[in-house]
Amino acid sequence: MTEATLHPQWWHRSTIYQIYPRSFADSNGDGIGDIPGIISKLEYLRTLGIEVIWLSPIYASPMDDNGYDISNYQDIAPEFGTLADFDRLVAEANSRGIGIVLDLVVNHTSDEHPWFIEAHKSVDNPYRDFYIWRKPAEDGGPPNGLASSFGGPAWSLDPESGEYYLHLFSRRQPDLNWENPKVRAEIYKMMNWWLKRGISGFRMDVIDYIGKQIDQSVITDGAHLHDYLQEMNRETFGSRNVLTVGETWSATPGSALLYSGRDRGELSMVFQFEHVTQQWDEVYGKWRSRPFDLVKLKSVLSKWQYALSDDGWNSLFWGNHDLPRAVSKYGDVKGFPVESAKMLATILHLLKGTPFIYQGEEIGMTNAPFSKIEQYRDIETLNMHRLHLEAGLAPEEFIKGANENGRDNARTPMQWTSEANAGFTAGIPWIEVNDNYTTINAERAITDEHSIWNHYRRLIALRKEHSVIVYGRYQSYLDQHPDVFAYTRTLDDKRLVVLANFSARSISVDLPNELQVTGRCLINHYGPVDQLQGCIELRPYEAFAVLADAD
Repeated sequence: MTEATLHPQWWHRSTIYQIYPRSFADSNGDGIGDIPGIISKLEYLRTLGIEVIWLSPIYASPMDDNGYDISNYQDIAPEFGTLADFDRLVAEANSRGIGIVLDLVVNHTSDEHPWFIEAHKSVDNPYRDFYIWRKPAEDGGPPNGLASSFGGPAWSLDPESGEYYLHLFSRRQPDLNWENPKVRAEIYKMMNWWLKRGISGFRMDVIDYIGKQIDQSVITDGAHLHDYLQEMNRETFGSRNVLTVGETWSATPGSALLYSGRDRGELSMVFQFEHVTQQWDEVYGKWRSRPFDLVKLKSVLSKWQYALSDDGWNSLFWGNHDLPRAVSKYGDVKGFPVESAKMLATILHLLKGTPFIYQGEEIGMTNAPFSKIEQYRDIETLNMHRLHLEAGLAPEEFIKGANENGRDNARTPMQWTSEANAGFTAGIPWIEVNDNYTTINAERAITDEHSIWNHYRRLIALRKEHSVIVYGRYQSYLDQHPDVFAYTRTLDDKRLVVLANFSARSISVDLPNELQVTGRCLINHYGPVDQLQGCIELRPYEAFAVLADAD
């Protein structure tokens, strides 16, 4: 096997960094992060080793859902800057070998988008069919029982026309009608406009929704979903060497190959969330978590590694703007915050796929310890608070669930320094800064050779150096061990052995023969381990990788 037969792409060796612009760096003191603030931190990202930045939406928006409700696809929200600022960001990033990936939100728009304003005027308006409208049910209520992901019905009544419009998220986010070829043509034109500005690709928000078949109550994976994606590929990015990542909460290992198979003509990869949702409560979802179960987590991660081993490509991530902080969810912020954060990074970055780092993960930022609902800003959390309390969940239990899994955990400001507001802003931040910024901040991390940040930097460098990390075949071991994650990566005569302890105590492990090797320790955070023989002891949250000597 040679690397050429593995169909290499430039993004296979890259590590991608997600920025939530509102919370990253504020340049003008208004309490909201902006594009000039991002530009000021590009050298920080270059030093870390980042080659791609994914920006959450920066388009013009009334910000009902923090930019995921777009009122103009071809302009920048004033609080973030201008198109000139964006062009400068692309140029400054490219000069450092960093590409910019934009968030593509085309399942829905804002209700302030000109298309919806026109569609709202009358049933015979040319833009009416840009959205999804239905007549009321016989009782005058919503056409069917579809629910919004943010709580309540997915239909809102337009009193003037007497029809309901669909919104699978906020009522201010009406869903586009992808069955209308004029809608698709406008979206493709917009995508090409951005591609011509020099971006490096798109992350596609809830892209599995665009093929919805409402009258059959089919939301994801509709009959024409892949037809639309193949058409999008042909009309926009297919002839360009760019990265495309689909957000697909419904994806299975089988459907992931439909999205990302080499010969499918669709996307580079998808985000799948099975490792996230398998920890949610059956009744209350993420607002009441199940106890962490490593065996189940390993099972899911391994399943996806095996399924996409020969075709497709895995995205690797612990967190994003919708998820809790990685070290709070999977690690030990009270006993071993640094050790567990490094362990999580090691396990993830040495899997096969492209790693994604969510801003602040590289310094070990944690969930926000909010105690009152008034401290939250996220529309989902605020809506669900009302609905869950009406359903009988105790207020303190909801706050506990929000502190564990709510989206605002990922949205507190980036912690740059130990100065006021963590160096994020000279003004009043739009959401409270986590009060542990005096000890957890980038300035402190960069100067500490043993910091989480420097551990991430070493992992990113290893991916660029070792093809076995990029293309090696994955094999798991000790699958039923409740505390240990063990796997190998193999490419030709190279074999990498990765071991991690997911517990806060030392554990003795009898190694299977396949893991008993002598070699060079590529990464560790307690001390180098060059020989794996017989029974070994793993210290709390210890993780390391050994590149075996050739036989």
